[in-house]
Amino acid sequence: MVRTRQPAGFGGVDPPESWPRPRSAPRPETLALSVETLPGVGPTAKRRLAKLGLLTVGDLLTHRPRRYEQPVPERRIVDLFGDEEAVIEVVVRRSSGRRRGRLHVLTAHVADETGEIRATWFNQPWLEQKLVAGTHVRLRGRQNRFGFAVDSYDLGEPHDTADFAPVYPASEELGQKQLRGLVAAALESARDYGEPLPAELLAALGLPLRGDALVAVHLPRSPAEAEEGRRRLAFDELLVLQLALSRRAAEREALVASALPPPAELAVAYREVLPFTLTSAQEEAIAEIDADLARTVPMQRLLQGDVGSGKTVVALYALLRAAEAGRQGALMVPTEVLAEQHFLTIEPICAALGTRVSLLTSALAAKEHALVRQLAASGDAQILVGTHALIQKEVEFRDLAVGVVDEQHRFGVEQRSALAEGRAPHVLHMTATPIPRTLALTVYGDLAVSEIAAPPANRKPIVTAWVGEERSSEAYERLCRHLAEGRQAYVVCPLIEASETTIARAAEDEAERLRGAELAGFRVGCLHGRLKTPERRERMAQFKAGEIDVLVATTVIEVGVDVPNATIMIVQEADRFGLAQLHQLRGRVGRGAEQSYCLLVSRAKDELTDTARDRLEAMVETTDGFELAERDLEIRGEGQLLGAKQSGLSDLRFTKLRQDQALLERAREVARALGDEGLLAEPVDRLLGESEHLGAS
Repeated sequence: MVRTRQPAGFGGVDPPESWPRPRSAPRPETLALSVETLPGVGPTAKRRLAKLGLLTVGDLLTHRPRRYEQPVPERRIVDLFGDEEAVIEVVVRRSSGRRRGRLHVLTAHVADETGEIRATWFNQPWLEQKLVAGTHVRLRGRQNRFGFAVDSYDLGEPHDTADFAPVYPASEELGQKQLRGLVAAALESARDYGEPLPAELLAALGLPLRGDALVAVHLPRSPAEAEEGRRRLAFDELLVLQLALSRRAAEREALVASALPPPAELAVAYREVLPFTLTSAQEEAIAEIDADLARTVPMQRLLQGDVGSGKTVVALYALLRAAEAGRQGALMVPTEVLAEQHFLTIEPICAALGTRVSLLTSALAAKEHALVRQLAASGDAQILVGTHALIQKEVEFRDLAVGVVDEQHRFGVEQRSALAEGRAPHVLHMTATPIPRTLALTVYGDLAVSEIAAPPANRKPIVTAWVGEERSSEAYERLCRHLAEGRQAYVVCPLIEASETTIARAAEDEAERLRGAELAGFRVGCLHGRLKTPERRERMAQFKAGEIDVLVATTVIEVGVDVPNATIMIVQEADRFGLAQLHQLRGRVGRGAEQSYCLLVSRAKDELTDTARDRLEAMVETTDGFELAERDLEIRGEGQLLGAKQSGLSDLRFTKLRQDQALLERAREVARALGDEGLLAEPVDRLLGESEHLGAS
């Protein structure tokens, strides 16, 4: 079993006022070594590991198994029954390999004291030289009509064939056996892990040593042992996160912002020019923002809401509050397409209110760019909308009071903090990628959170269907019926142009094909990020004006595009997209009062991975973004929910937030007790430097 301290029980011992330093510090230099330092890792293996995000020894050690093999009986050959999974201990009599098209089939005749059977491996030709006559081998698999189909094997001590063997996230190029061997080598390489936490703290929490926990996670003797190790490693992650959040909060409290006066005539006029009434959720978010703006501590609020819930309306209110006070507001977004869409949306409203809005992106001509910079510096531009161009050194604001960062998880920490550099503006962060409430409390613990969960009352839930490629013609027939009724449509493709290395449809090729096939007679346009800015603006303006019937696009339409007359979308190769991305894409339809549809086209179900099937089934079952976020949490795990190195959650490899709430609470208590003692300073520094969800100040 894992070496575990014997405390009064988890949560049963209050931490002392100060814990002594641990005697042995961890050795990060070992963990930072490249995977190339491990036996058998050459350039090819290194490249394949990199595709899984495994670059260092430490990455391998934190590559958490997604499950463990279940116990199976050991059988003699004579006792094998049906297709029951079993382990057999045998000796090789002879072996031979052959090719069947692109498939390599290796067959070995193996025997024990009760009989002989033929064992089969696929696409492992290198094994033939190992399976020579007389070799002892342990096989795990099932009997079939051809003999014994091998799932895993061991030529020595039970490892791959053992009960509770780890099953890792893998790829077609990098199988379980190779990953298991590399993780075992990493465990041996980093044998002296050190211990970052004091013994007294571990005793109080009932947690094992870190080194023991890593061994237990990768080489468990029971599910209970694996879980015990996981909880220890999860606690480390949560403690580092809470220490980082505490440091951020302390830094923020030291800043002073100018409190804005109460809302007045402009705030009232804004409601009057809107062509709709704000929802109760929007009004509640506005009230929370007003309360923040009245304080001298800079606002740091996360505004999250489902697709089409009306976050931009609330964000514009915050920006207008700055303009009403005679100061400036800035809206920073991650892409030029989104910046242009926001500008086109809010500029007419602001013009009606007598408020000047300017757009600043790197795509502007030099003369136009200089003019907008001058307007920002003079204060004549009361609201600026732009990309990261807003935070370039040559851009100066006369008096920035409110900053809004949209799709904030797609910005780096340095980019977001640069918006406030040298100033202390109030900052509102927006995301249209709903985050489960448990996750928001954990990861955005340093931000106040406002939610807009419900869409406007006149919106109908989007009807979603999943169809195989063989029925894609039916999907286009339905799309054409919408076009015949005067509606518009989207067709989404995963790539811009064809590539020899992928069968993915390209937007340009697909648009050209559709013009002569399923959509002949309709006006088909194409939109992607490589178009020049004027051409992109013209294409979107044409679609909004109804001059284009079908917009074939890449994911540049994922956020910010609002065309109420578009009522149907076909997503080609939908299995290639993530769940959050599919939900964002679907949100481009259903923007008006008409019933809208989203048709997800994919390969046949039996050709998809379990994860891809789970994603598509979830899309069909619900249109609730918050529920989908919870499903995404189940399917992908906490560590990848917002994207690798986009959120800081890539550091949560072992945490299971919904079942680790008690662990999270204790991590918060310990972080408060530790204060600024500097324990775990190095991983905290690393998290604050690399993660993207903190550092908003």
